Amino acid sequence: MNIQDLKPAEGARTSEKRIGRGIGSGMGKTSTRGHKGQWARSGGGVRPNFEGGQMPMTRRLPKIGFNNKRFAHVYNTVNVEALNAFEAGATVGIDELVAAGVIKKVESYGLKVLGDGELKVALTVKANKFSASAIKKIEAAGGKAEVL
Repeated sequence: MNIQDLKPAEGARTSEKRIGRGIGSGMGKTSTRGHKGQWARSGGGVRPNFEGGQMPMTRRLPKIGFNNKRFAHVYNTVNVEALNAFEAGATVGIDELVAAGVIKKVESYGLKVLGDGELKVALTVKANKFSASAIKKIEAAGGKAEVL
């Protein structure tokens, strides 16, 4: 096989539809647009989501919700259950979590520890934020929660 012998698969390439090129082509005269009407004219048609003059759906439904992503505080979140991977007495911060592979990308606002799961080892956890249940579980296991 040589490069000059390569061709696309059967049916992969179709010829361009040439419209308005005479009656013999089968696509002459009205050029596949039908007879008269808004859609047959040049520049014809209506804007997207136009509903024929009826009040459009986007205006009939109420505006709900607000999500201010521009000023959102984005944290890396870790549940206390993930902290069981560390040895008892260790100090765990965001750097240790990255080294252990628990976190892949460090977010701008740092680390927030959440309280899902059970903690079985006593650890000193350093984070920017803690949930109330996370602090309870860390202290119940004999550890300390330090806010940075």
